[in-house]
Order: sequence, then structure tokens, then C-alpha cells
Amino acid sequence: MAHDDERATLTGRVGRYARVGRAVGGLAARMAGERYLGLSLDRGEHAEQLKTALGGLKGPLMKVAQILATIPDALPPEYAAQLSELQSNAPSMGWPFVRRRMLAELGPDWEAKFKTFEHVASRAASLGQVHKATGRDGRALACKLQYPEMESAVEADLDQLRLIFGLFKRWDGAIDHTEVQQELADRLREELDYRREAAHGRAYAAILKGEEGVHVPEVVPALSTGRLLISTWLEGEPLVEFAARDAKSRAAVARNMFQAWYLPFYRYGVIHGDPHLGNYSVRKDGAVNLFDFGCVRIFHPRFVQGVIDLYHALDTGDEELAAHAYETWGFKNISRDLLRVLNIWAEYLYRPLLEDKVQRIQESESGRYGASVAAKVHAELRRIGGVKPPREFVLMDRAAVGLGSVFLRLKAEVNWHRMLAGLIADFDQEALSRRQAKLLKSCGLPLPL
Repeated sequence: MAHDDERATLTGRVGRYARVGRAVGGLAARMAGERYLGLSLDRGEHAEQLKTALGGLKGPLMKVAQILATIPDALPPEYAAQLSELQSNAPSMGWPFVRRRMLAELGPDWEAKFKTFEHVASRAASLGQVHKATGRDGRALACKLQYPEMESAVEADLDQLRLIFGLFKRWDGAIDHTEVQQELADRLREELDYRREAAHGRAYAAILKGEEGVHVPEVVPALSTGRLLISTWLEGEPLVEFAARDAKSRAAVARNMFQAWYLPFYRYGVIHGDPHLGNYSVRKDGAVNLFDFGCVRIFHPRFVQGVIDLYHALDTGDEELAAHAYETWGFKNISRDLLRVLNIWAEYLYRPLLEDKVQRIQESESGRYGASVAAKVHAELRRIGGVKPPREFVLMDRAAVGLGSVFLRLKAEVNWHRMLAGLIADFDQEALSRRQAKLLKSCGLPLPL
């Protein structure tokens, strides 16, 4: 049962509306002025102001902005460029807050359950902050504590998100965000439940057991609750510090990141939907520590089959198979024009996977992965009347673009084709279905619809 300060109270939502509304309200007024009154709008300047406003807020809208910035031109390019820089690193809450919240979760003797508990947060993110501690057994622990009134923040921010989507739809109808909006809402509400995140963490630990290049923290269930998640602490460096290493080391990190994201997907239909810089670290040997399992998507096996079908369709030029693959993903009414436009983006993402050679993930030296291609896709979608991306597309695309950005930052040269081939060579949808069902049952997670 939720505590009083975490319920989606009217007071909490009204306060959130006021704070978020200031960030969104100016956008609404200026876009309306540009559209209907012919007023000029410096979108670059205003996008930077919006990023600054959102960056000062704890909560889900900042996370949503990051995800939207990776969907091909779901937002105008000026806004996507600015919002993609949000790193969910809001200032942490102070010790009085932490003490009250720990007491609410673990009782008045909570401090006795630890040998040490650091007062200052090691990391502050959009929905909570992490404190380092030492357990009674001597293990180093990461204590993730959710901010107060996050249920209120989620509901208030989702209302504002509907407003933002409505504005962009009137300004530019290339993307119908209906399914995107629902997917983001469902995933954000799930992220509030740390028990579910703990189950996701157990699933990833089982999936990646034996993968020497990827490490997953162990959940401590006796000390975890719905709003407090405690797991083992894993030491590692931020990716930005590792990016200056030699080419061999950088390629090793890239291969480990690829395995961390795509082995779970192709073997179990599970994907980590947030390849944000704060959600992993790198060990001295290039192995990756994978964190934060709140934003995880479990796909029906037929969707995974559709992703592989699209790979083969692009490889052989089979338009009929490509159309079938997109329909499996959830796209509707696929005309020849829409198929052609969808393939522009797909061919860009799949190209390094189709070519059997060592190469970078992107030929261009552009700082934003896929930016120029996304702009071309957007222009074509406007010309043909727009598209309604299915909800399954959101986090799959988020993972592809997010990881592409990581590989771009690393300047990693890898044979991506052989890495993927190793994962899908013996793919069997029925076998995946059986593995997935067994895994989810063991972790207490529901089967995908």
C-alpha cells in the first residue's frame, strides 16, 4: 500500500501542474503565435530554454523528453537536439528527507540494518536517488530511494505530455503520437513499482548468467520494498572516461554493450529500454555493469520474429516480407509509399548489421546518431500524410538509437553483422516462447499480451 506522501493527491498534482506548466506553457503560446499569427520563433533558443526548465525538475517528464528525442523526428530537430542532452541528474534530496523515507520503508530501526549508510546520494536521477551503504554481512550496497509524491508527478506530467503531443500534432502532423503516448504512460507507471524492477533485475541476472562481459547487481529482497530497492554495489567507470582508451578496449566495451542489450531480446524477448549513460558503468577489463531495470519491455515472441523478418527482408530486398514484418510490429495500412519511407530508417539502422565487415556504427562524423536520416524520414512522412508508430516501436527504437549513440561516442569498430548472426542463427520462435515463459514465471512477471 502506498504511503500518504506518495498517493496521487490533488494537492500534489496541482503543485506539479504549476511547476511543469511554466515550462510547457511558453512553448504552447510561442508555437501558436508562429503557426497562426505569423510571429517568428527562434526554436533553437526556445528549445534550450525548455531543456533548462525541464532539467530543473525531478520526475518523469525529463525521462520522457529523453526518450522522445530518440524517436525519428517525433519532435522538431531543434528540440530533439536539446532534449537529448538531458541526463536525469537533478540535485539530490537532503539527509532529513532520506531519514524520513527510510524510516517509512524499513521502520524506526532501519539504521541498524546497515553497518554504514552514506548521507550524501551517490547519484540523483529523475525518479529517485542512490545512496551507498554497507550491509550487516559486509557487502557494499546500492540503496535506490524513490522521491516523494512521484505518483502525483507521473500523473501530472502525463497530462502535460498529452498537451505537448497535441501541440506538435497541430504544428506538424507527420507523427501521430497516440500509441507512443500510451506506451510511455504504461512504462512510467511501472517504473514507480520497485518490486517490479527487482523482478526485472532477477530476470536479467538469470539471462546474463555466464556472460563474462556483463554484470548485473544482485537484489537484496529482505531490505527492498515498493519504493526502496537495495542491491549489491558494482564498481566501474563512466563510459565518458573509458572513451579515451585504445581502439581494442573501446571495441570490447561496444561488444559487451551489444550483448547486454540484444542477447536478452533475441533469446527471451526482453529489452532494457533506457540505454542512458547513468544506467551502466565500465570495469577496468571492459566488462559492463548494467543498472536500473525500471524501464524494461517484454515483447511477445512474434514481435522478435518480426524484427528478424525485417532484417532478412532488407538483406534480400523482399518488400512483401518487409511489409509483413512492419505489420507484425504493429504498423497499420502500409502503402507502398509508407513502406518506402519506413525502409529509409530501417535500412539506416540495419546497414551495419547487414555488412560482413569491421566498421563504425555510422559513417558520418555527426555528433547525433541518425540525425540527418531522421530529418529525411520526417520530411517524407509529412509528404505522404504521416504515420502512427505502434507502441512496440518506442523502446525498441530507443534502444537502437541510444546504443548507436554509445557506439558513436566510443568510435568503436566492430563486425556488427557477426555479432547479430551469433544471436539469431538458430532462432526459433517457439523455443523463445518456452524460454520466456519459464523465465517470467520464475521471476513473478506476467507474460506479454
